[in-house]
Amino acid sequence: MNKAGEKYFLTWDEAFNSTAAQVGGKGHNLARLHRYGFQVPAGGVLISRVYRDFLESNGLLDHINAIASIKAESVLDPAIEKTLTEIKEKISNGQISEVSIQELSKQLMSLKLVDRPVAVRSSATAEDSTTASFAGIHESFLNINGLTNIIRAIKGCYASLWTPHAVAYRRKMGLSDDEVAVAVVIMELVPAMASGVAFSCDPRTCRRDRIAISANFGLGESVVSGAVEPDEYLLHPMAALPEIVENKIGSKKKYTRLVQSGGTELIRAGSEENGDKRPVLNDNQIIELGSLTLRVLEALGKGVVNQDMEWAYDGKKFHVLQARPVTNLREPTPLELAGQPVIWSNANIKDAAPMVLTALSWSFFRGSLDMMMNASLLAAGYRMPEGTNWVRLYKGRGYFNLSAFQWGYYDGLGYLPAEMNASLGGHQPEIRVPPGNPLGGLAGIKRVWRRMHLIINVLRTQYSAKKTFKEMWETVELWKKRDFHAMNDQELISHFSETNPKILEYCSTYMVLGLSTGVSLYFLVQALEKDFPGRGAALANGLLAGASEITSAQHGYRLMELGKTVQMDKVALKYFTAQPFRPSAWKDEIPEGSQFLRKFEEFLKDYGHRGVYEIDLLNPRWGEDPRYLLEIIRAQVLSPANIDHRAVQETKRKAAEKEIAGKLKWRLRRLTVSRLIKQARNNAGTREMGKSVLVKPFEVSRMFFQEVGRRLVERGILDDQADVYHCAWHELSAILAGYSDGSGLKILVEERKKMREELSLLEPPDVIIDDAPQPKAGAPEAHGQVLAGIGVAAGRASGRARLIRHPGENTRLQAGDVLVAPSTDPGWTPLFLRANALVMEVGGSLSHGAIVAREYGIPAVVNVPGVMKALKDGEQLTVDGDEGKVYRTKQEEK
Repeated sequence: MNKAGEKYFLTWDEAFNSTAAQVGGKGHNLARLHRYGFQVPAGGVLISRVYRDFLESNGLLDHINAIASIKAESVLDPAIEKTLTEIKEKISNGQISEVSIQELSKQLMSLKLVDRPVAVRSSATAEDSTTASFAGIHESFLNINGLTNIIRAIKGCYASLWTPHAVAYRRKMGLSDDEVAVAVVIMELVPAMASGVAFSCDPRTCRRDRIAISANFGLGESVVSGAVEPDEYLLHPMAALPEIVENKIGSKKKYTRLVQSGGTELIRAGSEENGDKRPVLNDNQIIELGSLTLRVLEALGKGVVNQDMEWAYDGKKFHVLQARPVTNLREPTPLELAGQPVIWSNANIKDAAPMVLTALSWSFFRGSLDMMMNASLLAAGYRMPEGTNWVRLYKGRGYFNLSAFQWGYYDGLGYLPAEMNASLGGHQPEIRVPPGNPLGGLAGIKRVWRRMHLIINVLRTQYSAKKTFKEMWETVELWKKRDFHAMNDQELISHFSETNPKILEYCSTYMVLGLSTGVSLYFLVQALEKDFPGRGAALANGLLAGASEITSAQHGYRLMELGKTVQMDKVALKYFTAQPFRPSAWKDEIPEGSQFLRKFEEFLKDYGHRGVYEIDLLNPRWGEDPRYLLEIIRAQVLSPANIDHRAVQETKRKAAEKEIAGKLKWRLRRLTVSRLIKQARNNAGTREMGKSVLVKPFEVSRMFFQEVGRRLVERGILDDQADVYHCAWHELSAILAGYSDGSGLKILVEERKKMREELSLLEPPDVIIDDAPQPKAGAPEAHGQVLAGIGVAAGRASGRARLIRHPGENTRLQAGDVLVAPSTDPGWTPLFLRANALVMEVGGSLSHGAIVAREYGIPAVVNVPGVMKALKDGEQLTVDGDEGKVYRTKQEEK
């Protein structure tokens, strides 16, 4: 029962600190949106405890318990309907406790809502969740005036839990009557000129790359109830601001308006035949509403769980009346995969982006990732279903749609799922495809034709690669000269609108180049296998040792040379050997005439756009913050034992060439293999140069977002400039466009930073099936003496295992150690110079670690599941890159 001093009506601020069990799903979501700075009408929530006490004090529990066992199909039985009617009548005639009414009256007076029209809306405790929306199940009452009428409407919300369709819905969702209590939202009624609903996806097609909006004049009841044909807008969300792709004007023959005595009415609009053909919103308003919808997605759905929003427009601004997750949103998949689960994998993402991504990085790169995953299929002339969802986040980390990937390459090009899994390193589930030869029959002819079409496009891309790289590099250099500080907010949006399409276009080019690298290596291995059974991959790896201009390998050699330069530069040597070492003071400590300084600045000019885990915009580029590089150089100076692998490379390469020349006597066969070798070498270098050019624009993106962050700090919207990386792009663009004042963004940022820290501690699954994470594959023979993976760089070498989880731990790696890492990106390259061999938990023959290891000529085995847990730091290993095995000994470092 009610207790004096206990709060029964919570304002939005108080409801934010409450739970959905107290204030219901609708109330809790509105409280969160209010806290995050959204335009939510003034109001609060009468908590669910009042409802439970109401049932008890009015003797309703026995009646309710009597129908606890009825099934959904029985609710229309006359006896059940009669019982439900009696329950509703008892609720209508029941009394809410005096203490609750007194507090309600006091709170409504303080909010100045007692004598103003309000909306009274049910907010059930299981309502508006990710599993049960209760859409249209419970009652809402609009245009309610005065305390007496508000109390009557509250009881109407209570009674709506006991209609036949409400009881049937609970039974269908597996919810007992005890599990569903009802809180009641009471908030100011917006004098709406227009209202409707907005989805951050298209609920009809399930496309995540669309925003769907429905609108009518007046209040939103006519749209929500489906009583009219509203205006309907579809927007594309991936641009600087949402772009309208479809604008359908509905007939709108009726609209809902207020009744002076209270309540609403649905009346005719325009002529009886034609209705009202005026557009409800103009283009600018549609774009602003689309932006608001995306901000709700980011705030409530964390950019992942799509949202269904009810909105109203008062002629000046948009108000959020309700928001909830979109339920039962299936993945758009080919009809042939119907009935199969959707498989998600981090196989080719974890190598470059193993971290929990910041909100800005995900919202910025999401569109490019979708485009990259689809690029090669489009180059082959094959189209997956519109709106295929290629990538997703799971607990902050990126995953790609393995089902779509396998199906696209099967149906489009005739590659079996097992073949595509091999390209990813294995350890992946496979979709079911029709039996038989995929290259047979008419469908097979089409697939062969597409393969040829793809090869032609790949060759075209390769032919123009140098020109493409040069043009993109020069374009970015021009962008770097822009004075973002001098731009106004609209000019910043214009910069984004201009540059983003160019970046997206290059992303597709890069992926096609990446495919050419894999194809050329595949054909080389297959050709060698014919003459050297079982040795094709090992020979190919040996032939590629030191034979390509791998840009990320070159910057490793350049750093090694810088270490040697320090030894000849007295001032630089003094700086690098000083205790304590101050990497941030390099410009102050080393004079301009220094030979080292000149060469280091040349290095930064060539490679300053790179960084450690450079895919996340949060991480500074080396040109901004070279401390990591200076630490690497210092380690070389203090222990100048980095291995110059070039002589080893040449020995391995010549040995492989000699073996091939000794067996392939037939001239034409030797010419064929030689051509394949040349292609594989060239393509490896082209791919890595393509990656370097790919991240070049991110250097400007950092400059751009740093300026946005500076402005938001100056305006009091953020506390720290770096907090901008914890804001989604559409939150930033809404501020720049004047749609939002940014209030509440600080709170969201702090929540995201805390969540990112928590998620970073979790071990991510490698595979997710639908939404269920799958157990990680254990390391083969994890407790035995041999671990098996994929050999990607030829040779055999021994050393102590050094388990490095982040390149910032580089000082732990000593010359001659075996580098054992979860994955690597270009930021890891300097560590390869000290290593005798490389072992990685993930990766394939085209991963960064594999390409650089081949270039350096150090043996490498990748895709050894669980190796970071299976091995002990300091134990002795022998890495065989030919066999793809890692041998352990019992001797361990003391």
